[in-house]
Amino acid sequence: MSVSATLPATAHRRGSPGFRRITLALFAAGLATFTQLYCAQAVLPQLAQSYRLTPATASLAVSVGTGGLAVSIIPLSALSNVTGRIPMMTAALLAAGVLGLAAAFAPSFEILLVLRALQGIALGGLQAVAMTYLAEEVDHRALGFATGLYVAGNGIGGMAGRLLASLLADLGGWRLALGVIGALGLGCTALFRLSIPASRRFVPEPLAPRRLAAAVGRAFTDGGLIRLHAVGFLLMGCFVTVYNFLGFRLLAAPFRLSGTLVGLIFVVYLAGSSSSAIAGRLADRFGRPKVFWITAVVVLAGLAVTLSGHLALVIVGLVLVTAGFFAGHSVASGWAGARGRALDAQGAAVYLLCYYLGSSVGGSLGGVAYGYGKWPGTVAYGAALVTGALLLGLTLRRGAPALRRRILSVAGEHR
Repeated sequence: MSVSATLPATAHRRGSPGFRRITLALFAAGLATFTQLYCAQAVLPQLAQSYRLTPATASLAVSVGTGGLAVSIIPLSALSNVTGRIPMMTAALLAAGVLGLAAAFAPSFEILLVLRALQGIALGGLQAVAMTYLAEEVDHRALGFATGLYVAGNGIGGMAGRLLASLLADLGGWRLALGVIGALGLGCTALFRLSIPASRRFVPEPLAPRRLAAAVGRAFTDGGLIRLHAVGFLLMGCFVTVYNFLGFRLLAAPFRLSGTLVGLIFVVYLAGSSSSAIAGRLADRFGRPKVFWITAVVVLAGLAVTLSGHLALVIVGLVLVTAGFFAGHSVASGWAGARGRALDAQGAAVYLLCYYLGSSVGGSLGGVAYGYGKWPGTVAYGAALVTGALLLGLTLRRGAPALRRRILSVAGEHR
């Protein structure tokens, strides 16, 4: 995921036609990715009922997808240095859509898990490359805003996947839901390919396994990057746990909502779309350390509010959790990318690997917490993860002056 030291063309500035095309294309790509990746969350109760599974076992339909994505990010990132960013992202989206359609016809839960894992691996090609493409093609003064818009597409995709899957599952079952989501992913793939401008600053590089291993290794030798990777793991572990198991709570007493009404609650994902863009702009203006800790506190407050037995307050708490999470992820992912480029390390790629491992591993462990402690146990588990992320973020408020100057020169980070 390296950016060549010699970039031959001018980067796209905010407001230019190329910048608008880039943001539209990557918005569509984020929509496709997260619509398909997390649509399974909405049908977990149906899967548990259909296959007589515990909530924790049913949640593997989500965990194997994010786990596959995690392990594919670094290899596909390296491969994109040879194939190019746009061909890699296009192939990833196309393969994921086809696998999503196939999942609707899976004859068993085990086959469904295999297809979901393969779909996650395919989507790793998009997640591995998107941030690098932005770093190469977008002017550094607009990078925070562009990253925020991309994350906003992720948020709307997550909302659309859960909402549509809930509605469709109530109408025709989980198979209909997964099939329609796969078709939607293919439509977004077409929009992405038609909108994305050709790379202007990409310089092909040969595969260099030793260099890649060294760059990945450097991401684990810098204390700041290690802490940022842990932040991504912890935040995502909390977030995916909340969305994996809140549906089970709302379907049961005292709420007893229908699947459709539970799906409608996922509209709160819009809070994440707006908060990520806002956080990106604030980070560009005030610096990431001054913004990040606020986002973690918002998540903690939201978790506490979801303990209420009143549906309105649960929804308010979910809004806070969602807004705080996406804002924190927008800040932390940009921070890891900038720090990694300053150190010539695979900072962004390793951040995403840890982030999606947080979804896979953290979400599965969240099922254990839900099984033993129901919702209060789930909230305690999530709060412990976010508190850890907050403490790590506070230790990053100050870094070595020389490194801060290098990050400023690479990513335009204002402190």
